[in-house]
Formats: sequence, structure tokens, C-alpha cells
Amino acid sequence: MMSQLSLAPAQLGAIVIALLTFVALALGEVPGLRLNRAAIAMIGAGAVLVFGVLDFPAAERTLDLSTLVLLFSMMVINAVLELSGFFTWVGERIIERASHPLSLLALVIGTSGVLSMLFLNDPVCIMLTPLVCGVVIRLRRDPIPYLIGLACAANVGSTATITGNPQNILIGASSGISYTYWLARLGPVALAGLFVIFAVLWLLYPAEFRAGRSSARSPLLSAPRSPTGPLPLAQAEAQVYLSTLRRSLVVIALMLIAFLAGVNITVAAFIAACAVLIGRRFESARILALVDWPLLVMFSGLFVVTGALEHTGVSAWLFEQVKPLAFAGTAPLAIVTLLLSNLISNVPAVLLFRPLVPQFADPTQAWLTLAAASTLAGNLTLIGSVANLIVAEQARKFGIALTFRAYLLPGVIITILTMGIAVLWLGG
Repeated sequence: MMSQLSLAPAQLGAIVIALLTFVALALGEVPGLRLNRAAIAMIGAGAVLVFGVLDFPAAERTLDLSTLVLLFSMMVINAVLELSGFFTWVGERIIERASHPLSLLALVIGTSGVLSMLFLNDPVCIMLTPLVCGVVIRLRRDPIPYLIGLACAANVGSTATITGNPQNILIGASSGISYTYWLARLGPVALAGLFVIFAVLWLLYPAEFRAGRSSARSPLLSAPRSPTGPLPLAQAEAQVYLSTLRRSLVVIALMLIAFLAGVNITVAAFIAACAVLIGRRFESARILALVDWPLLVMFSGLFVVTGALEHTGVSAWLFEQVKPLAFAGTAPLAIVTLLLSNLISNVPAVLLFRPLVPQFADPTQAWLTLAAASTLAGNLTLIGSVANLIVAEQARKFGIALTFRAYLLPGVIITILTMGIAVLWLGG
């Protein structure tokens, strides 16, 4: 089979294009060229067409409209919540109640984790990082454990639901698993993972958490400043528009009820997104400008690139190589997914497995393992997930350096422990 694979021009072309695309995505750039990940995936899709691996109608058929619509819908909902001041309001109400470093850590982890269960984790990090930085600067605390807790909790919390992160959305649309079943199976993993994060950071930073009480009342009533001057917070949007927020929360509550009632998730989310767009407070163009269009472009390009692998039979060959995983249990699949997610990023890893999982002995178990492992793998290193990079980049604007080295030890420990919990829970 390998010799046949290497002799077929279309198959060889699909492999080369996929490898180059995945390597460039993992690096985040192409040396000498100013390309982001969206452009890299788009060029990969173009190469599939240029070299005749797929024709245009075949490339069109690789696009998963359900996944793209669901991802877009959740982005619209998040944009309205951001503009309404929801994340700022929640962050202030909860974080200002911390009276001790340990309670502050618990509230940061809990807030990040719960919000990431309900909404996409990346926007949660975008909105909460300035709030956390403002608090730790005002209280003169060591910011590193709180920022690591925020990032790791966003990843772990997002494991719990189909709508928690982009790869979950992809798996949810591909697998047909219901929202309630997913929550029942992976919700406990996420909850246990949040306790793991708290315990690990408590133990690794004893000097920080042996300190006495400190008042964090109203930490953001005045804009904090970084050592380099005024902070470029998302505080331009910090005002809370209560009428818009109440209406949006009603729509979101109805959407979650629809999810739990078994309504098609994509349909329910799209209708909710349409509903929150209707309003007098914000222009629709302003809302849509906050949609992460590059992420949608990246997904579309990757659909074409990985679709070429499936169309040319490369995916079938790959399944033959990983077939032992179908009968070896949850742990081997989780380990392979963790390694692959850190080599080529989690979304490409999920897309590679997507045509293979239905052939596993227990596809539902495999889908859930893939979701948990690809998400929890993001905590391994600082560059393991977009959420981590968002926190580090936002913190840098406050003069706080969350470095690769500072993140590594807690990240590795948290990943090993949470992966162990996921494997034991799903395999049991």
C-alpha cells in the first residue's frame, strides 16, 4: 500500500501539501513571508487546486458548512456579549470579592473555566486577562500563577461542551453527539481539571499563597497603569449596557435550553446569533467586525487540505497505520492525539482523525477521547493553544512577562494529571 501511495501523483501531492501546510501552521509563519495561519491554510487549499489534487467541485464538497455556521454563530454571540460589557461585568463582580490570594486564584480559575464551558474560550481569555492583570498589579501580587490559572482553566473548562472551543465544534458537528451526552461525559473531566489546576498552582507557588489577606474591593474602578504607561485595555468596551445585556442573556438562555432539549446545535446557535444581532444599541457592522474571520478562513482551508487526503485515499492508508488504536483502548489514542496536537496544532490534528474515527470499534468513545485529548493537550506548553498565547500577549501590554519557561512546569504537570483523569473517566 505504501508503494502504491508513493507512486500515485495525486496522493503524493496531497501528502506534500498537507505536510507543508501543517508544519507552517505549527510554526505560525513561513520564513521570509508575512503570512498568518489563515493565509497559510488558504494557500494550502489553493495548492490542492493548482496541482490538480482536487477540482473545484470536489473542493467545495470538503467544506463542512455545519461546523463553519456553528463556529460563526458562537462568534457573533460572543461579540455581542463583549460589546454589552458582559465579560467585564462578570470579572469585576467575582474577582473584586477575593479577600485572600487563594480565593483570588480560585475565582480566576472558576470564572475562566465556567465561562469557557458556555462560550468560546479564546474570547474569554481576551476579556478576562486585562481584568486579572489589573487586580494583581493593584494588589502587588505575583501575576504568573493567576495568569497560568486563567489560561489553563480556559482550556480545561472548554472541554465540557461542544461549543467550548473550535475543535469541539468541529467534533460535535462531525460526530452527531448530543450536547447533553457530551456534557455528561466530559463535564466531570473539566470540573476535576479545574481543581487540579488550583492544587498544582497552590503547591508550586507556596510563597505567593502563604500571604495574608488582601482587599481586592473595586479593583477596576479606576484604570490601572502598567510600568510603561496607560494600559491598552479592552476597557473602551468596559461600560455595561444593561438592556442589551439582559436581552442577549435571555436569547442565550433559550439557546442553551434548546441545546439541552436536543435541538440541532447548529440551527439553535444560528437562530440565537440572528436574534442577538437585532438591536438598536450596536450597529451590526460593529458586531460582525469582532468575528474572527481569519479563523473561519483557516478552517475552510484546512477542510480542503485534509479533504484532499481523504479523496485520494491517504486517509484510508493512515487508518490502517493507526488501526491498532481502535482496539488498544482510550490511553493510546489520547497519547497520540496529545503528541499530534502539539506537533501540528489541535485543529489540524482533529481534522486528520475526522475521517478515521467512524471506523473505530467505538466511534463515540473515540470522538470524546479525541476532543478531551486535543483540548487538554493545549496546556502542555505556552504555545500549545491560542488561549495561552492570548493571555501571554495581553499580559505583555501590562509589562508582565509570562514566559515559555515560567509556564512549562505547571503546564506539563497540569496536562499529565488532567489527561490521566480523562483517560480513566472515559475508559472506565
